[in-house]
Amino acid sequence: MSVERTLHHFPLDPASRQVRLALGEKRLPFADNPVRYWERPKALTELNPSGLTPVLVEAGEGGTLALCESRAVLDYLEEAYPDPALLGADPAERAEARRLLQWFDRKFEFEAGGFILHEKMEKRLLGLGAPELANLRQGREGLKSHLYYMDGLLQGREWLAGRRLSLADFAAAAHLSVIDYFGDVPWKDFAAVKTWYMKLKSRPAFRPLLQDRWPGLTPARHYDDLDF
Repeated sequence: MSVERTLHHFPLDPASRQVRLALGEKRLPFADNPVRYWERPKALTELNPSGLTPVLVEAGEGGTLALCESRAVLDYLEEAYPDPALLGADPAERAEARRLLQWFDRKFEFEAGGFILHEKMEKRLLGLGAPELANLRQGREGLKSHLYYMDGLLQGREWLAGRRLSLADFAAAAHLSVIDYFGDVPWKDFAAVKTWYMKLKSRPAFRPLLQDRWPGLTPARHYDDLDF
């Protein structure tokens, strides 16, 4: 059955990036529609009452389905298109992948990413003035704490949740890649995390993210360099 997909997303949104990575890894073609979600466009709020990205719309012979919010979209993709599986090879590994998904979307966002991206990105998009240095310091300290944790995991595992690439890796990479866009990830201090990120960065599913640019937001020089 032929299916047409459109992803309504913001290119520098970690949640949107998780869905893009999953679609790419599963080799599911889609048309991308970048949106300025902070302007509350009517077309987006009609699809998702929260007004947030991402929203994946699938249109096929059975009708049109609008899938909202990253976790719901990821769960749908895993159930509807199980090959390749992105939640691990056994129940324990799948549970660990789900735990880490929540870790990055909640704990990492609250303690690190949220501070950095609000000051470096959201304030520019909304015209809210210069970054608050205290908030940036807090976000960067939180980031280091999470990188230490990731480094420990990766010293004993091939991927974050275990033996195979999973949605946990995509969640972590989605969050870190946006912070890396602004040059705030201290890669040289975390060798295992850097090696892991280099492996992800070289995957075909990741390459479209490296081409992302947004007016007024210039990426760090190394952002799209595979050998950084």
